[in-house]
Amino acid sequence: MKIRRKYILGLALILLKAFYTPVCAQTANYTKYVNTFIGTAPLNDPKILGYKLPEGWRSWAGLVFPGSSLPNAMVQLSPITAFGSGAGYQYEDTVIYGFAHTNKGHWNLCNIPILPVSSPTGNKFGSRFSHKNESSAPGFYQVYLDDYKVNVSLTSTLRCGYHKYEYKNNTDRQILFDLAKANSRVSYWTIKQVGDDAIEGFQNGENVYFYAKLNTKIAKLDTVAVGHRNGYAMVHLVDGSTGPVELKIGLSFVSTANAKQNLEAEIGNKTFDEIRNEATNTWENLLSKIQVKGGTDKQKRMFYSCLYRSFLWPALRSDINGEYTDAKNQVAKADFNYYTVPSLWDTYRNKDVLLEIISPKVTLDVIKSMKDIGDKTGFIPTFFHGDHAASSIAGAYLRGIDDFDIRDTYKLLLRNANVAGGTRPYITEYIQKGYISDPDVANPVVETKGKAGVSTTLEYAYDDYSVAQIAKKLGDTANYRILMARSKNYKNVFDPSTRFMRGRLENGDWIKNFNPQYPYYEYMYREANAWQVSFYAPHDMPGLIKLYGGPKNFEAKLDSLFTLPWNPNYIARNVETMVGQYCQGNQPDHEAPFAYIFINKPEKTQKMLDYIMNNLYGIGDQGLELSGMDDAGEMSSWYVFSSLGLYPFSATDPKYIVTVPLFDEVKWKTSTGKVLTITKPNKGRALTAIKVNGKVSKGYFVSHDLFKNGGNIEMITK
Repeated sequence: MKIRRKYILGLALILLKAFYTPVCAQTANYTKYVNTFIGTAPLNDPKILGYKLPEGWRSWAGLVFPGSSLPNAMVQLSPITAFGSGAGYQYEDTVIYGFAHTNKGHWNLCNIPILPVSSPTGNKFGSRFSHKNESSAPGFYQVYLDDYKVNVSLTSTLRCGYHKYEYKNNTDRQILFDLAKANSRVSYWTIKQVGDDAIEGFQNGENVYFYAKLNTKIAKLDTVAVGHRNGYAMVHLVDGSTGPVELKIGLSFVSTANAKQNLEAEIGNKTFDEIRNEATNTWENLLSKIQVKGGTDKQKRMFYSCLYRSFLWPALRSDINGEYTDAKNQVAKADFNYYTVPSLWDTYRNKDVLLEIISPKVTLDVIKSMKDIGDKTGFIPTFFHGDHAASSIAGAYLRGIDDFDIRDTYKLLLRNANVAGGTRPYITEYIQKGYISDPDVANPVVETKGKAGVSTTLEYAYDDYSVAQIAKKLGDTANYRILMARSKNYKNVFDPSTRFMRGRLENGDWIKNFNPQYPYYEYMYREANAWQVSFYAPHDMPGLIKLYGGPKNFEAKLDSLFTLPWNPNYIARNVETMVGQYCQGNQPDHEAPFAYIFINKPEKTQKMLDYIMNNLYGIGDQGLELSGMDDAGEMSSWYVFSSLGLYPFSATDPKYIVTVPLFDEVKWKTSTGKVLTITKPNKGRALTAIKVNGKVSKGYFVSHDLFKNGGNIEMITK
């Protein structure tokens, strides 16, 4: 009887454990909210875009990849449905041509495409697929290839990819290495077999090396036109085995030997499931740093999908042994992780700040990587436009990320700000005149070439402010004063007669052929029109408001930004998803919805934020469309901050503008181990008061100290 009782009791405990364990796991599961397909579908609605897409155009919306990656990893392993497209994958496509190992979403990368095939015919490769037989999660992707009858599963580590192929037919199994193809132009490639079950090779363009090992023997390696743009390689597997074919591949931007070392260190003898579980746990650890309660299911899914998307770039470029290829194309070695330059023009506004808060070690290594480039070229690098490493580095430094050589980094930033031939084009004219001119063009069009003088002046003024903040902290009073004076240069392109930021000629006259609604890529404005840049002075909003003649005039002009209808005949890719003249689909005016707060009209800011978050993210019947290019996570980070009720209006400054969160409660685990709790006890969306640690706060900003020390922010609404 005692034995029987012990047996029943033991069985009851087992059942009790089985009953409760999934519940606990479910409450800690944040990856379940992430949909990696959001942003892969095209946005076609002209009412949202602002215009009807011309024949043959695909909107530049989303441009993200659905495949496997770890945070800020070297490897992003994802399907390719269209080489030359933004991220290689387009949701409306029906054929997969390979699975590539690098990605970003800017028409580049997509290196080392590999495709399992079975009894192929001819030399055209690719397989139809259905979304019904496709799935994904952070660190995982799966699809069934209909034509080759192969189920493909993918996972990854920082520097390695892990492929699992389940062939229906166990004879004539082959694997295509389509090394002549990538989004980056490939003019040369190599491949060779090394042993019974391994191959290695190289693909130029991005100069990527690889070492791949199979769990089955290679019968032969066939190559066609090795090194040429019409060539490819085919690995034939031996017949006989019946289990899944597994291919483990390591990447390196230094050598095949390093690629092999990366593979051995990060995957070695681990199974596919072990690597996938490690990837899942890595993402769970990151996503769980911000825990939300309340909100709709769609808002939670959008939030965690955006949080996920915010941590894919910049990408790791150094190997497990510390080696990397530097700016001089030489192999170097460091005691920090070497990363790509961030997508600074896009991401300095918000994403770089999010990285600073959640992953300060990555931020630190990114700064060291940029300084390494500066040491070897004489200038801190930028991306695309402006000099926004200034803001990202200054912002990180002022938030307490200071374990780097700040004085030498500051000297390089001063060179950026003062020396011609480096990071800042037209810097001599900017210093001499206080603005950058554009040529006199009789009939300018979207593609008219110029200096983007207005945008460049506005951005340099903010960059000067950013460097000035480092100067102030380091006690360099002389440069602080000079740079702060230059930070007012935004005023020099403000035309009081039209109340717009307007282009100027070399002689100082205003450009006569001026249409404030017309968008340009680089004439006067960078990917924008006059409306979209005329509210940009995040470091001096009181000064900007004064230019407009005070709060009432500023409010009226800002109202018009959001209500003056967009002309559907004005078509410029990137300038899309319009709310009046405001463009949510591109970065230049992303601060504008918050500007009402500076004239004490937070309800107008909130109304616009709520409209954007609820209508311009997760668009379409399937909710897979975004309102513009994600641009290495900037669009996603805008949503993350806005949905939490905190936004880095001036990313350089260690403080955050307060709005109303979408969620009732947010628990943000800080990098110091403390918790910042954000609550919204009432259902209303109109902000009436802000309490910080129980005390009513004056104004609409809170300090970054809350992320250092923890604390409570309560948004009182009606």
